[in-house]
Amino acid sequence: MRSEQEMMSMLVDFAMNDSRIRLATLEGSRTNKNIPPDTFQDYDVSYLVTDIESFKENDQWLNVFGKRIMMQKPEDMELFPPELGNWFSYLIVFEDGDKLDLTLIPVIETEDYFANSDGLIEVLLDKDARIKNEVHANDRQYWIKKPTARQFDDCCNEFWMVWTYVVKGLARKEILFAIDHLHESASELVKNDGLAHRIGARIYL
Repeated sequence: MRSEQEMMSMLVDFAMNDSRIRLATLEGSRTNKNIPPDTFQDYDVSYLVTDIESFKENDQWLNVFGKRIMMQKPEDMELFPPELGNWFSYLIVFEDGDKLDLTLIPVIETEDYFANSDGLIEVLLDKDARIKNEVHANDRQYWIKKPTARQFDDCCNEFWMVWTYVVKGLARKEILFAIDHLHESASELVKNDGLAHRIGARIYL
């Protein structure tokens, strides 16, 4: 597995040498100083580009980043409808174990990109000095917030209501049905930021 310095240097150098790429950013857990680093962290990188279609013509330009053993292009799939609008992403697993989530964004959408970010963003390269204010990555959006009493009760209610379908599925020996609803009920434990900690105490204590 390549070191973080090797990967970041490669990604920035590529952006620097391609005139279509005007701005490059790093996102996600690698920008968050409150998260202990580990080998499972992806490299979440975005290139803001002038001609996104020229990148999409073929995938050969991706070879510079290493030998791919698996790749997904979510905006080029039939089973899962695209969700990023004009953006285009590549989820890549390399043979050395590194994983790159690379997103191409039209440079004309720079303002929207920063306005709608979750705060975990770091500017790697800004060729045209488009970013006027200093950007500091922060995880404020993920801080636990105290739920209202109604939110708490609704979350508990939904958790237990969905569990009746888990029981139904087990009774009918419809295992996949039961597993699906088990997953759905578990999602209530992480809903509305800090609800997981509070509802968990109420259910399991």
